[in-house]
Amino acid sequence: MTWWCTGVRWRVGGGPALGWYGEGKGERESPLAFGDVLAFRAVGGRRCLGVWRGGRRTPCPAAAVLSGRGTRAQCAECAGIDRAHSVAADTMADDPRPYHVYLAWFGSGMVKVGITGVGRGSARLLEQGAVAFTWLGRGPLMAARRAEELLRSALGVPDRIPYAQKRAVRAALPPAGERAGELARAHATAVALAGWPESLERLPCEVVDHAEVFGIEGGVDGAAGGGRLGGVGSVVSELVEGGVVVGTLVAAAGPDLHLVERMGSPLLESRELGEGRRLVVDTRLLGGWQLEALGKSEREAADVVTSVPVKPVKEVSALQGGLF
Repeated sequence: MTWWCTGVRWRVGGGPALGWYGEGKGERESPLAFGDVLAFRAVGGRRCLGVWRGGRRTPCPAAAVLSGRGTRAQCAECAGIDRAHSVAADTMADDPRPYHVYLAWFGSGMVKVGITGVGRGSARLLEQGAVAFTWLGRGPLMAARRAEELLRSALGVPDRIPYAQKRAVRAALPPAGERAGELARAHATAVALAGWPESLERLPCEVVDHAEVFGIEGGVDGAAGGGRLGGVGSVVSELVEGGVVVGTLVAAAGPDLHLVERMGSPLLESRELGEGRRLVVDTRLLGGWQLEALGKSEREAADVVTSVPVKPVKEVSALQGGLF
């Protein structure tokens, strides 16, 4: 039976898991735990995962072969179908479900506004890698969308932040109290704005911090620093046929898995994690691949190391004007 990776999944109240799709077998998950050794080889070529709609996956009719560099495991045709039926495309104006408007924090000066279905809880924030967030309002879809546009123009906050920027600041976060304070100030400014849709209920500021869930720092004790993360050095730029990834999982945020690589030596013990190279695996690149687990003897062999292409994580400016 062939299982194709679908990337990382997050569940509210739980940790990350790798998702899998088997044609005719449906979906399954493999939970991930910090301290686990990940050791796999990409095989079988990368293929389109089709369209996920209404809780089920429709296979790609062309079984299209994809490039290893793309972060979307879909061909152009399937991606077009997805966009045509997405909330983001504003093609669901009559959607009766309630929606939340939120403010999400990713780093100092990196705050974005967005909307997500109330029924999804905070899953969308986990998927985006939001270090902290607070709800702003709740109401019908189009009211939530109008509020999102109001906040974007009045506060100068974007509706998206590139993942490259998010991961570049993840290892040098300010303390939890500073994160909460920045969100609280943005929330106070937002709810005081004129022009809120009448059908959108304003919600109080209740900051939820994901740093501990992600494993990126102490989180609840307010300590600054990288915690288990320890730094962000390189990121996988693509998977290739036969390419190997080997490392110890120390943190995860959104689609990113943070590994500590061994450098031509046996797998690192927990006390030695500070000695290895930090590597980020953007699991959007894993989608559409078969991932073959390495056996114990192979993954412990000194000459088996990460062999897929990687690139350095570039430093970015974590400032955005117009918030206050």
